[in-house]
Amino acid sequence: MNEVLLRSLTPSVLGILVRRGADFAAAEDAVQDALVEAVRVWPDDPPRDAKGWLVTVAWRRFLDATRAETARRRREDLVDEEPAPGPAPASDDTLQLYFLCAHPKLTPSSAVALTLRAVGGLTTRQIARAYLVPEATMAQRISRAKRTVSDVRFDQPGDVATVLRVLYLVFNEGYSGDVDLAAEAIRLTRQLAAAIDHPEVAGLLALMLLHHARRAARTAPDGSLVPLAEQDRGRWDTTLIAEGVTILQVALARDRLGEFQAQAAIAALHADPPTAEETDWVQIVEWYDELVGLTDSPIVRLNRAVAVGEADGPRAGLATLAVLEDSLPRYTAVAAYLHERDGDLKTAARLYAEAALKAPSLAERDHLTRQAARLNARRSR
Repeated sequence: MNEVLLRSLTPSVLGILVRRGADFAAAEDAVQDALVEAVRVWPDDPPRDAKGWLVTVAWRRFLDATRAETARRRREDLVDEEPAPGPAPASDDTLQLYFLCAHPKLTPSSAVALTLRAVGGLTTRQIARAYLVPEATMAQRISRAKRTVSDVRFDQPGDVATVLRVLYLVFNEGYSGDVDLAAEAIRLTRQLAAAIDHPEVAGLLALMLLHHARRAARTAPDGSLVPLAEQDRGRWDTTLIAEGVTILQVALARDRLGEFQAQAAIAALHADPPTAEETDWVQIVEWYDELVGLTDSPIVRLNRAVAVGEADGPRAGLATLAVLEDSLPRYTAVAAYLHERDGDLKTAARLYAEAALKAPSLAERDHLTRQAARLNARRSR
């Protein structure tokens, strides 16, 4: 059973049903039923036209459900005739599905769940396991999301920026349960890039590839975090890096800079040198300046302070940090790092310990705790 093929066909099959007149929620349920049937039937009797088979079965499931819902009189016209089986239409509504699943009426968490279900072809159980929530909870979230967009016209223009943010949220979830969400986000972004010619889509894909290339080196065998400067670059995926850089260069050549292209440029500068010591921090600061101009994000300014500390020295980094709000996530960890670089081990150890208490994950908390312990041990010698 080719699960990747099934997932890749899901959005186009769903789009065909919606075009035929099915509402989104009913169509999505029918497509999921067809996918389950494919898993059961295809190993022994693979179809010649996989997409056409899925469309036929999903449409029949939709009609069966429609006939059973006698109270829904407005659908009676749809059940009078069933389109004859045959090759599926060549049109691809994937892009409109992305827009629909990232509709501004939806919360970010609902948009992510609906995207993974409707466009990604994941089951509710898989999505629930990935987000470490009960299946019933995820089913309710997806059901509410489908109801929210059920009356949205399928041909309304969508916002590419919103779609990209949803995909970036998926990517940042990384890996948990039995679904690799980082890999799934890359697959979906590749799919989006094939459906729309947009430099920011290319920028996001490049960014994902460049970050994903370092994944194997980010943790030690015991599961502890390995900072970028200490990672074994021999474990980085050079094929992904080369692909990401090539995609980024093509996007930047169009001279329509966006935040994902700028982020990808920073990631490329980290991925390029053979050692951490050879990193071009001056150029990284310049790209952060571009990113600040595009987003004016406090988090971007925080990351820029680290880059300034590397390019111009820790005191310059601390001066840059001083104008930011100390309530920012990871502000204390950045301050600890810069104070350590400046030789103030006592202050750095105290700040690492404080940062550990605020850490958003167990792995990060353990890393910061070890940093504090390391500096305290150095001071006691």
